[in-house]
Amino acid sequence: MHMTLIDWLIPLALVVVLAIVGISTRKYGRSVAGFLAANRCAGRYLIALADARASIGLITLAWFFQQNYDVGYTSVWWGLMEGPGMIFLALTGWVAYRYRRTRALTLAQFLEMRYSRAFRIFCGFVAFTAGILNYGVFPGISARFLMHLTGLPSAFLIGGYEVDMYAALMVAMISTALFFIFLGGQVTVMLTDFLQGVFCNLVFAALTLWLLFKFPWSDLSTTLLSVRDGKSLVNPSPSAMHAEENFNVVYWMIQVVILLYTAKAWQGDQGYNAAAITPHESKMANILNGWRFRVLMLVTLVLPLCVRTMLEHPAYAVEGQAVREAIAAMPAGQVSELRVPVALGAMLPAGLLGLVVAAMFGAYLGTDNAYLHSWGSILVQDVIMPIRQWMGLPPMKSSRHIFVIKCAIFAVAVFGFCFSMTFRAPNEKIAMYCNLTASLFFAGAGCAIIGGLYTTWGSTMAAWAGMLSGMACAGLGIFTKEFGSVWQSWDGGALDILHEAFRIVNLANGQVLGFIAMIVATIAYVCFSIASKERFDLDQLLHRGKYAVSEDTDATERAISADERRSFWEKIGIDRDFTGWDRVVTWVTLAWPIAGTVLFAIGTPIIVMYPFKDEDWLSFWHGYTYFTLVVGTSVVIWFAIGGFRDLARMLRLLQERGNNTQDDGSVDESGHEGTKRG
Repeated sequence: MHMTLIDWLIPLALVVVLAIVGISTRKYGRSVAGFLAANRCAGRYLIALADARASIGLITLAWFFQQNYDVGYTSVWWGLMEGPGMIFLALTGWVAYRYRRTRALTLAQFLEMRYSRAFRIFCGFVAFTAGILNYGVFPGISARFLMHLTGLPSAFLIGGYEVDMYAALMVAMISTALFFIFLGGQVTVMLTDFLQGVFCNLVFAALTLWLLFKFPWSDLSTTLLSVRDGKSLVNPSPSAMHAEENFNVVYWMIQVVILLYTAKAWQGDQGYNAAAITPHESKMANILNGWRFRVLMLVTLVLPLCVRTMLEHPAYAVEGQAVREAIAAMPAGQVSELRVPVALGAMLPAGLLGLVVAAMFGAYLGTDNAYLHSWGSILVQDVIMPIRQWMGLPPMKSSRHIFVIKCAIFAVAVFGFCFSMTFRAPNEKIAMYCNLTASLFFAGAGCAIIGGLYTTWGSTMAAWAGMLSGMACAGLGIFTKEFGSVWQSWDGGALDILHEAFRIVNLANGQVLGFIAMIVATIAYVCFSIASKERFDLDQLLHRGKYAVSEDTDATERAISADERRSFWEKIGIDRDFTGWDRVVTWVTLAWPIAGTVLFAIGTPIIVMYPFKDEDWLSFWHGYTYFTLVVGTSVVIWFAIGGFRDLARMLRLLQERGNNTQDDGSVDESGHEGTKRG
């Protein structure tokens, strides 16, 4: 199916609407706190839905399309292992609550408040480096996806000159993202991401329903059961998955650890971490985040399996012929990345294709907005500004400060374009490449964040040891994955050990290598902390007791300061700030991971000892698919209503609070945030 006029008009209309809304937010991004963190005025639903759009972009969709084409429904079962972690994160506000209490505008600002300015600068630079290496493939993968989805040619003529479509499309996409960021910073990013989130989730729900209508379950079942070579797309028992090399049981076990260890460590969407009105609102947003995968993750499961059915089922032999020919003409390394958009563009009718293109572009825009904003801000806030402060230079005016941030954001965009134009496709799946490059920072940052927020004994020396060791392990993994084949081609007795080392590392995927780096960093942090015997005042860091900030003080803190006894529910995280509706929302949200945890705990030993037949699993997954679609669509509507309420409140608070020029992310000599010094 080729794009019709209506298909082109729909994404154009989306961009125009977002532009009109974005222009109206320009006045709110004139202070540093407004540009970086929406002046801390965002509510739970707004954060949950907008942050989901920022965290799950087009590259993430491509990542899950790759994964689920290979492993199908088995990823759902083993993904249930994350249930206990999600419950823990929700009830305790793990990291998110305490991080918001620090009132830091960026993660590295918190690291200076907790450790030292030198550590902040170093971590800011490492986070920036890891971030742009991770982001560098985003524009290219997204552009290729949209080109094949829309059927755009590889080149076009302007004035007799041939222009590369890949490069031109990347320029247009990156320019659109920059336009929105430059309007009003985090306020514009959050507002437009929220609107895109509502639109995209509704489109993905409609797409899932259409796919299930076009490809009857009987046809899907035939395809799912036809997989051979020791693999299964429906049976999650270890015996049925032994041939899967990447997304196996070990992958999901490590994913649980990453969920807890890296909470708030990865800074691709850092503007959302400090944007909540209060720490409690941040905690509630963290609870609601458990829903954000429901509709979105269902489409990343149903769509690749429908594509597989179209390519392999005899009933779709004619319809799938053109797609098979297009896939056969692709470079081998791009087949798993591009077969879904090629098939999707061929199968969708006019109108729905335009909606999906708009949703996919919205998914790209949401993540690119957040990443460009984050990495450019981190370079300025956590590298340039602390160095200036260290040198005794006077603080910049807000207007100049924001201009410098915009220049840094533009530089990141240019890097992303150049990187995507010159860098070859990663040696691994998108998921593995992204995990490994991200671990360059979060392998060491995770222990520094957790130790800094929850212990008085975590020392500056330990933070340095954890960061350096984690970064070294992850860096070695990246180097080996990209250049190990060159070293292994060299002969020589002295290089035999290197050959063997590279061979072993290459056998592990990016997920495993990142996990090893986290273990090494944690051991280093704990050992050096014990050796240093330092103690830190957490009350000052978290603005508790005599250091409390009035607008962040909540009912629980007032109760603790009055030495009132806490109940059992308060001890597990449902404290006095929870209203009756908050408690309802919390338990409704937690019902899903609790049910999944119970199912996994009871079912896993059974399927290990007494594996079910694939046909039995098909019936289970059939019910799961439709149940998830109904529940997920209901949640999207619920979040949209709450989000629009939060949006109105945010705009009112932004108007009331105005632009505080003193709140610029600096840290004074006493360790407090946001005080400009002359």
